Amino acid sequence: MKLRVLALAVAAVMTAGLVQAQADDYTAPRTEYGQPDLQGVWNFSSVIPLQRPAFFGDKQFLTDQEIAALAAQTEAGLEAINNIGVGGYNTFWTEMGGEGDNRTSLISYPANGRMPATVEGVPVQVGGLGPDEPGTRPVRMVVGGIAKDGPEDRGLSERCIVGFNAGPPFTPNLYNNNVQIIQSRDTAVIITEMIHDARIVPLDGRDHIADDIRQWSGDSRGYWDGDTLVVETRNFNSLTQSFGVFGTAQDKLLTERFTRVGPYTVEYEFTIDDPSTFTDKIIAMVPMAKVDGQLYEYACHEGNYGMFNILRGERMAERRAAEDSQ
Repeated sequence: MKLRVLALAVAAVMTAGLVQAQADDYTAPRTEYGQPDLQGVWNFSSVIPLQRPAFFGDKQFLTDQEIAALAAQTEAGLEAINNIGVGGYNTFWTEMGGEGDNRTSLISYPANGRMPATVEGVPVQVGGLGPDEPGTRPVRMVVGGIAKDGPEDRGLSERCIVGFNAGPPFTPNLYNNNVQIIQSRDTAVIITEMIHDARIVPLDGRDHIADDIRQWSGDSRGYWDGDTLVVETRNFNSLTQSFGVFGTAQDKLLTERFTRVGPYTVEYEFTIDDPSTFTDKIIAMVPMAKVDGQLYEYACHEGNYGMFNILRGERMAERRAAEDSQ
């Protein structure tokens, strides 16, 4: 585990998701409606850590020399991971991003590149692929669970409600870091690969839905700010975490900005403003790279045998324990 943490930390500052500098003379192609064309499939893989590792201090960028010095350590660390055995997943399954970005964190604000402090008393649920975590319902964690008494005890991704990297906002994870954008004159549709969820974003200036209507992915409204598509989302329900492992999304306002900065790159910046969970806002930028391919359906509910077998296996274990006690 220590080798894995070290290797990922080193890799996180060596490579990233095909970031291109915005050219002063670049103009995004237009749709038939005259809007910047963001359509297509985009991949947001990145090994840059969300938060800046503490040992970098206030250092926002690494030099090419520093990156080169870490390359050998990275190769050794990844080789060690693969030699341990597949287990759940080895690096074969992991989308690592490309080269070209020397930032030390995806978070750009707060300036230290780290999450702000949380408000006292906010709920915290930490999931994972290991043993169940202590906790009570509702289970807001994405992966893992608190028990196996029923599906309500499992994480939201295991229940096929939200993908573990689908947000919103989109945050890079192990794999399937893909979204598809479709545009019409008055609407943008943002489709995630994980759980094949589609957010339909009106661009016609209509109001948000009533405050007492709450949704898993919130209620999104969009507009154009120059060549940037801005999407504001609110009306999240209280059954998801605000961000990371913290809080609930009940009072969260999410602002996403999609800007095409080159033929193959979209800069995706998001801002989280949730005073019920965090003492300050969070701003992060994740580069998206153009994918020459299609987005295929991730059939989660349709083939969710994992949930059935988790609960069935627990019932079998209980039955055997009862038989052994007789």
